Amino acid sequence: MKLTENLSETHHAEKNTVNSTMETQLPSIPEWFRNRHVLVTGATGFMGKVLVSKLLSSCPDIGTIFLLVREKKGVSPATRLQSIIQQVPFEALRDNHPERLKKLEVIPGDVTMDDLDLTLKNKERLLQDVSVVFHAAANVKFDTPLREAITMNTRGVLNLIALAKQMKKLESLVHISTAYSHCGEKVLEERAYSCPISPEKVMTLVDILNDEILTEITPKLLHDQPNTYAFTKSLGEDLIYKSNLPAGVARPSIVVASWKEPVPGWIENLNGPTGLMIGGAKGVIRTVHCDPDLLMDAMPCDIAINAIIALAWRVGLEQPDKPIFMNVTESGENPMTWSKSLELGRKHALANPFSGILWYPRGGITKFKYLHLVRVLFFHLLPAYFIDGMCRLTGNKPFLVRVQDKVSWGLKLVQYYTIKPWIFRNDGMKELRQQLLPVDKEVFFMDTTAFTWDDYMKAYVLGARQYILKEDPSTLPFSRKIFMIYWIVDCIVLSSLGILFVWFLYILISPFLFTQKLVEVIEL
Repeated sequence: MKLTENLSETHHAEKNTVNSTMETQLPSIPEWFRNRHVLVTGATGFMGKVLVSKLLSSCPDIGTIFLLVREKKGVSPATRLQSIIQQVPFEALRDNHPERLKKLEVIPGDVTMDDLDLTLKNKERLLQDVSVVFHAAANVKFDTPLREAITMNTRGVLNLIALAKQMKKLESLVHISTAYSHCGEKVLEERAYSCPISPEKVMTLVDILNDEILTEITPKLLHDQPNTYAFTKSLGEDLIYKSNLPAGVARPSIVVASWKEPVPGWIENLNGPTGLMIGGAKGVIRTVHCDPDLLMDAMPCDIAINAIIALAWRVGLEQPDKPIFMNVTESGENPMTWSKSLELGRKHALANPFSGILWYPRGGITKFKYLHLVRVLFFHLLPAYFIDGMCRLTGNKPFLVRVQDKVSWGLKLVQYYTIKPWIFRNDGMKELRQQLLPVDKEVFFMDTTAFTWDDYMKAYVLGARQYILKEDPSTLPFSRKIFMIYWIVDCIVLSSLGILFVWFLYILISPFLFTQKLVEVIEL
């Protein structure tokens, strides 16, 4: 039963109305989190860092935040934590509230292992203390082999559920899924969907089949899903639905750079539109198979994280028998098409150019597959082979063909999402936004209509330049000078090619013109 419905039984109010009497009886989000201990998986990832920093900055009285971190490439979990808190999301905390960072405690572990690979001491502590769980750990690559994707995105969920069921004080578990978890649906509603094959059967197949057979049957297992990421995330949702835990499932759409927090434009990975934007701004990507008129459902990461925290609050208050599904999506409230995103991205990338560009950025998007393939041939492959040939002649190491191979593979993976219309219902997110107390609406802002895409895209471009490419803002004046040189060279090359094309046409048609003239003379 929904929170508003519970309250209406007491106060005889409308289902979606939160009057002043109700507000006085609802704890704010920081009040609800006071002294509650939290477990976070995936804290070292893009969204995980924003989640942890937001909990510390906006819920000052929160209890211990346990971060499940595994050893990676020989780096211990404790060392990884120290590296994380030196990054941008924790900068304001380091400067203004360094004492809150002491609330973070690393728990060495791995969601892909039984009991999360916890020591007995750490397991017992989590079971006794934790009230809230955020499960953000995931493999987000589209082309991950099925065995690897299942291990992280499905078995990892099962292992977490097994631990959560033993927690003495568990009040809220939020699983971070994706709005693209059920790609066969024309409209993604905020509810559970059945899977063509159960998660348990898929995990059994992964356990008993070798890699060769598993690779062969993967397309059949995927059914109407485009990749192993979407497939395994849908299986994870199914496990949460059947868990009988007080849970919520958050389904963010395309998570992009921050709007305001930790700083405007903060981004740290090349996933989705970010990779396309950087590749285009550097002159590497000059064509994308994409329907320009379709909406791009993008969510700034700080808005997505605020919604996820608010969902944990709602689950904690309602204690639902079945998980609350919430699409964390823009859903046309502040619409932007792919063509508009290209226009704004190009505008701000030209005004704030990146260093080390390959060529002056041109090109565009098209919904016509064969036109896109022709563009790939002339604007990606032929220039790559030409430049690599010049590299070999001058004794340098060729590189561009290899880069374009990776670009082509990446474009194939994302084009499924750029040529198909997506409709996500987000009534749950709207309702939750209205349920928040006035003070929470300011701190945990979730209104996607509160910003303009023009201003946002400028911050996005500058953020990608600074935080991904590590280019200091002070280098912009020099980059603009170099960029102008590239523009002049590009104009010269295009003009030369235009003249060459006209000359070639003239050579082709001149014999026919001469013949026609000769016929006219003879007839006279």
